[in-house]
Amino acid sequence: MTQSNFLRARSTAAKQQREDAILLSAQKLALAQGVRGVTLTDIAADIGMHKSALLRYFETREAIFLHLAKDAWSEWSHAAKAQLDALSAQGVRNPSGAAAHVLSATLAQRPLFCDLLAHVPLNLERGVSIPAVKDFKVTAIAAAGQVATALEKTLDLPSPATWNVVSTATAMAGALWQMAAPGTELRALYESDPELAHAIVDVEPRLNDIITALINGYTSDGNI
Repeated sequence: MTQSNFLRARSTAAKQQREDAILLSAQKLALAQGVRGVTLTDIAADIGMHKSALLRYFETREAIFLHLAKDAWSEWSHAAKAQLDALSAQGVRNPSGAAAHVLSATLAQRPLFCDLLAHVPLNLERGVSIPAVKDFKVTAIAAAGQVATALEKTLDLPSPATWNVVSTATAMAGALWQMAAPGTELRALYESDPELAHAIVDVEPRLNDIITALINGYTSDGNI
């Protein structure tokens, strides 16, 4: 889309088209180079738009990525809940291990979400207006609650425990993703230098171990 197309647009539909283009560009660039490395200038250049014009649609760079984080929470919640509900309906014999696998796999399969999870509390929530933070929080809390409720049915655990499992899973996914540094020079260094082998983090199996241990810790004998 060219800069002139953006300038000529006036309708509500055109405004939505611009916002969608900005979000898609930010998503694409973040997947390629990480959330940390994407600037407003990068996004504006990618869609052929002046940086000043872009700010008419999103107040800050952080607002763009917080919007993506909000959407990612809803999308992950829907996927995780569907799989947990399926476990509950099937009466899986080892729901503890199966539930941990669902959470770790659905998170690890969403690299942008994992990347965003670390940035949300560190800078994204701090770089937007209070109404924007509230809008994000309402969506994220509702999404987390849907997964926690699905865990209650699958594992027969009380609500405080399942909320803690979801909170830990998402927090650790964000932290482990940053430690893993996929696709970066740091990761290449870790993999090429034998002395740094212990610095290599594989997100999904590490996350699965942590979630499994936490869930088992909430049961009386370590098994459900």
